Amino acid sequence: MSGKEPLLGTLKACVLSLHGAGSEPITDDSPHVTPLCDILEMILRKGLKSGVLGLKRRDYWDWIEEMPQHDTCGRLSHLSVMIEKTGACPKLLTAQGRGRYFLRLALNRKYVAATVQHLLHTRRLLEWYDPLISVLGNEEYLEPFLSMLLVVSQSHFALDLQNSSFLDESWLLPVCALYQTVPCRELGMVLRYHEGRVFVVELLPGSQAEVDEIVLCGDILDEINGVSLRYAYNGQAGTVLNRLKGEPLYFGLIRWQWKDGQLYRPLIPYIKGVQEKVPSFQLQLQPKNQESGQDRPQQDGRLMYTLQYLGKAAVGKFGGKEVLDVGITKVRELNCSPKEVLFDVKETEVRIQDKKSHK
Repeated sequence: MSGKEPLLGTLKACVLSLHGAGSEPITDDSPHVTPLCDILEMILRKGLKSGVLGLKRRDYWDWIEEMPQHDTCGRLSHLSVMIEKTGACPKLLTAQGRGRYFLRLALNRKYVAATVQHLLHTRRLLEWYDPLISVLGNEEYLEPFLSMLLVVSQSHFALDLQNSSFLDESWLLPVCALYQTVPCRELGMVLRYHEGRVFVVELLPGSQAEVDEIVLCGDILDEINGVSLRYAYNGQAGTVLNRLKGEPLYFGLIRWQWKDGQLYRPLIPYIKGVQEKVPSFQLQLQPKNQESGQDRPQQDGRLMYTLQYLGKAAVGKFGGKEVLDVGITKVRELNCSPKEVLFDVKETEVRIQDKKSHK
């Protein structure tokens, strides 16, 4: 007769806390998500034997990945799609990261219990678990474990699967942001590559990135227009940007600052490494205008941009972005004195106001 399994008691407490919170869908903002994922991972790892001759240390992703080859129940299509989606995620490199991504995906799709049930059909993979110390290899523990997974599967999870770049290292997920900007010759972000991550170490004064007030020094470029920069080689961000010349840009950012206002803990060794390479590098708390106490002008709740007005030129009523070069050339030929204006971007039009007179 086996004794009590403490991990199952912890899982039960997590499930009760999750249901006690009552709010759905359950997102990454819920304080109960990370503890739930953590305890599920501990259970899936407990008693997992090493590979042949003990040369390979197995993780639970290893048997999940192999399941379509061994389970003969004939109902694996949904699981196979999930495994394929996990394996194709470019932000993951390790079995740990892929296992964690799969768990989050399975929670979203209410498929955690079904995954374990598929394992029970696959004797060859189930034998990877030591029946004396594991939960999955012990019939007495397996039944209550499955019961709790079925309860979890009744909840509606809406976890952000895009936020996966740190799953190789931690269950603690960073704060992410989206930076959208217009086509321009220079964004003004100075980048530094460190251990496969692309850090913003400086914003050039007056540059597009500084004016937009979204990116801060210390943030990570995680992707550009859907192209992942995880495990990026030196210069990869520039290569991607060169391919996207003239197109609107969408940057997926990882904030250096976590929800509590402090440095995101898994970033600590990275930041130290960047500071060794760039001694002048400092984490930026807020945009320059806010640091200097300047208030950005607003119009009906919209932020307005301070720009230099150089004149106007007719480019016709038709054409795409290619007419911009023609218009810019015409304006430069006017040689007008620059005038400081406020640029107001509305839903269907843009307006320019004199900064002094507001006309």
